[in-house]
Amino acid sequence: MREGTVCREAAPPCLRALGLVAEDPRSPGVTTPVPPETAAFAALRPIEEAIADQQRTYRSVQAALSAFGRTYDDARKRERPTLTVLTGATVISNALEAAVDGCREALLTAQPGGGRPEHLLGEALERDVRMLARGVRQRTIYQHTVRSHHPTLAYIEKVTAAGAEVHTLAEVFERMIICDREVAFIPTSEERSDSALQIRHPALLRFLTALFDNAWARSVPVDPGGVPARSPLITSDVQRAILQAVVSGETDDSIARRMGMSRRSVAKHISRVSAQLGSGSRAQLGYLLATSGLLWLEEPAPLTPPEERF
Repeated sequence: MREGTVCREAAPPCLRALGLVAEDPRSPGVTTPVPPETAAFAALRPIEEAIADQQRTYRSVQAALSAFGRTYDDARKRERPTLTVLTGATVISNALEAAVDGCREALLTAQPGGGRPEHLLGEALERDVRMLARGVRQRTIYQHTVRSHHPTLAYIEKVTAAGAEVHTLAEVFERMIICDREVAFIPTSEERSDSALQIRHPALLRFLTALFDNAWARSVPVDPGGVPARSPLITSDVQRAILQAVVSGETDDSIARRMGMSRRSVAKHISRVSAQLGSGSRAQLGYLLATSGLLWLEEPAPLTPPEERF
């Protein structure tokens, strides 16, 4: 720069690449410095054009995606939502009524919590008999504790006479209603009556149906003239479930809610087992149960007198 010229071979490649030196037309083989602003225009202009071209491409793709996004959203809005939260007893009841009235082939229901209130059973009876008359297959799973609840047994006797199938288990996973494997209802909280989730997603419906079928295969049929409330099978199922909950560290209140029975009945079951095993505390009882092998017997000896109700 200070000398004004330099031999072409001596000019650094970076200067030539950036256009900071140029051939002197008057002196072949000699290069002279180029003002940086002039070199910048020549070096940066192609880059600026490339950036501008990329920006135009970016805006074009963005506009196309935005237009497709609006079309996609409009199309989805016309589709029926696969998951809908229903809030309030009236809204839930209306949705269930509509689904059951539209049921054509199969209704699957799981009803935990023991015996149901008489007014709910009365509402369900009329609806279920009407549905069964259309040839719909209805399968319902209750907990074993309904076998000593007279209002629920009366309802079961009437719906089974109309063609329904009713089974019981010691524990039922959660309240669930599935209509034609097209729509299902499950509670969104432990309160169960406050809000429900309406499900139409095929994968979730397939999963819930398989869950129900698995429980159905392990359940015991209810026949007004068949298995009594205190049969060895029913008693051992209830007893085993309570004892397993004790080993897991659950409280009496928690066990009662899960088993659909009173806290007093749970306490009686546990008290008898404690006396039989010589346990002096809840912790010791859990240890003795886990080490006694009692939970792994195929039919544990009933610890509740046959005449006592759940």
